[in-house]
Amino acid sequence: MAKNWAIAIGINNYYNLQHLSYAKLDAVAMRDWFEKEARFDRVFLFTEDSEPIPTSGTSIPTQATYGNLRRFLRANFEKPLLTPGDNLWFFFAGHGRREADRDYLMLLDSDPGDVEHTAIPVDYVTQRLRRSGADNVVLFLDACRDGGSRGGEGISGEHQGVVTFYSCSSNQKSYEIEQLQHGSFTQALLDGLRITGEGNCATVERLERYLQWRVPTINQTYRKTPQHPYATAEPANKLHLILLPQYATLHDIATLKLDAFQAEAEGNWELAKQLWLRVNVAARGSDVQVIDAFYRIAQRQGQPSVLPKDPEPIISIPEPATSPTGDRSVISESVPTQETKPQVFQFDVVTVDTKGQEINRQTKQAQYFTEDLGNGVTLEMVYVPGGTFIMGTEDEEIERLVQESNSDWFRNEKPQHQVTVQPFCMSKFQVTHAQWKAVASLTKVNRDLKPEPSNFKGDNRPVEQVSWYDAVEFCDRLSRKTDKPYRLPSEAEWEYACRASTTTPFHFGETITSELANYNANYTYGAGVKGIYRKETTPVGSFGVANAFGLYDMHGNVWEWCLDHWHENYKGAPTDGSAWFSDNDYQFRLLRGGSWPYDPESCRSADRGRNDPGLVNYGIGFRVVCGVAPRTS
Repeated sequence: MAKNWAIAIGINNYYNLQHLSYAKLDAVAMRDWFEKEARFDRVFLFTEDSEPIPTSGTSIPTQATYGNLRRFLRANFEKPLLTPGDNLWFFFAGHGRREADRDYLMLLDSDPGDVEHTAIPVDYVTQRLRRSGADNVVLFLDACRDGGSRGGEGISGEHQGVVTFYSCSSNQKSYEIEQLQHGSFTQALLDGLRITGEGNCATVERLERYLQWRVPTINQTYRKTPQHPYATAEPANKLHLILLPQYATLHDIATLKLDAFQAEAEGNWELAKQLWLRVNVAARGSDVQVIDAFYRIAQRQGQPSVLPKDPEPIISIPEPATSPTGDRSVISESVPTQETKPQVFQFDVVTVDTKGQEINRQTKQAQYFTEDLGNGVTLEMVYVPGGTFIMGTEDEEIERLVQESNSDWFRNEKPQHQVTVQPFCMSKFQVTHAQWKAVASLTKVNRDLKPEPSNFKGDNRPVEQVSWYDAVEFCDRLSRKTDKPYRLPSEAEWEYACRASTTTPFHFGETITSELANYNANYTYGAGVKGIYRKETTPVGSFGVANAFGLYDMHGNVWEWCLDHWHENYKGAPTDGSAWFSDNDYQFRLLRGGSWPYDPESCRSADRGRNDPGLVNYGIGFRVVCGVAPRTS
């Protein structure tokens, strides 16, 4: 059976650096996860006062000094103790420095005035760990810490042959959260590793996406400056590495197979064997292509065929136990059922001419899955395929709007820029009053929610009079109930989802009509005509048409909160679809889509609104996204 080893290091009381509060607790929590939940074979804990590791001879000292750790890495990883297919994970919580173009981990007795001789280089750690013989070496480095904020001269970069997760970018701080008694990165990491079902973090890629959402969300909740974790992998296909084979999907396995075939095509036989071995483990020995591949590779190398022997999962994790405390990190309030599997629905998509007359109607279909919120209330989540689009408005149209409105406001929609968005799922409709009530009745995560905040009553109307903080709390409660990473959409995700591959001002076309959307139709856009001004919200989906992705009411009805902080324009905006944050947590948040009392300009795909995150208004609601797409196999 494959072996699983881990090293966990956490240092609070540095001799020569400012003390930390929760780095040791981070390491102990990771040790507990390795031992009790992931059931690793060997776990080595290093803190300022950890117990020595008993051996048949002299016990191994584990006080996290420079000499102890360097001796441990040198003596125990001089010769291979593990084999291909085995796992070796390394977790470090503490101070990190960059000196003379090298990344260093600062140990208990490290001297900031003599880093090169008293701290451990990260590349030394990776070299020793790779000598272990394990082909799956994963590092988690929460080493951008200085004082209570865990900041300072952070470390970053790619290290050969391993996967490395960093708690934040090199110019950011990594925060400790007093209320959680953990660093926000470690809390998010533990949360992600414990997710089961559709939204699991079984692969490096999915764990990275989860951390990139969850860590900034935790920081925002506790009013800390954003930090943005990320992962590097060498070679790049290690991003597809399956960390938790028990939760791997057919799509995960198929992706690994493609990497394995590519390695064969390039003549990289050792890498190909490693990848096929991972396929075999994830498929639990049931994939006949693995046997064919090992014969094929052996013939190309002129060696006897050696078949993989061990089809057992590398890491076996039991279902989370139910906790009476409601702690999000250990409880799963609902187990994904048959209803969470993808289904297909049909919908109508309409195109109008410049005057708003319908010129084309098509029936399309999309995948979705359903969340059961209880008492007959459901939430439908539509699969949005990834892709690249042009975000913002072209200069000519902006100048027309500026002249027409006698306002420079619309210049916040420039410069246009190309954005690539990963697949995600988005709620088919704006969150309704019934859905709000169902989730508001769940156990509180960070703040209280009013069960009936809306001005306009009706179960199928969009909920309104909810703040940005309320919407985040809704997502947190929904995430805990479903074990899926629910959140607000980034601004880029929202515009990409609204446009649904169109480039016109509205996904309907060049204008909008009150027969297709709810807005103040006393005003017109372009050559459009006036229509009905309803002066209230309408039930979601009541116009009977969606965009090409199958999303309803993307124009009008209520404004929709996005995750991002407000920026005056797109200069320096992310191009990967991620949310854009600033250092000021009290900054305005983004609103998109327009609302029932607003003119049609405000309902355009590219229009940007903003408001105080604590504001409630009967024209503001939201919809949610989930970072997991339904299985297609």
